[in-house]
Amino acid sequence: APNYNTIWVLVDRLTKSAIFTSIRETGPMDKLARIYLKEVVMRHGIHVSIISDHDPRFASNFWRSLQNTLGTRLDMSTAYHLETDGQSKRTIQTLEDMLRACAIEFRKG
Repeated sequence: APNYNTIWVLVDRLTKSAIFTSIRETGPMDKLARIYLKEVVMRHGIHVSIISDHDPRFASNFWRSLQNTLGTRLDMSTAYHLETDGQSKRTIQTLEDMLRACAIEFRKG
């Protein structure tokens, strides 16, 4: 079984729905693209635009080329406009709180 060590969080700004996908932090970009196509595009369709953080994988030529091929505009959030990704930050905080609560319960049992 793969050693997943990261949760990839994708949030739809319109519906506020979130997708949580476990990945390997150092996994190859082509595998990340396959996960994206399977978990996001196949289930929810092609997005008009994506706002991404500055993770080098999402600033890569491979990722930009994939999104360009799909017809998706790729925008990067900036340190000066953190509100562009505020919903994601709130979702990540909620996920962290839930995981922390589960870990506490698991230790009790």
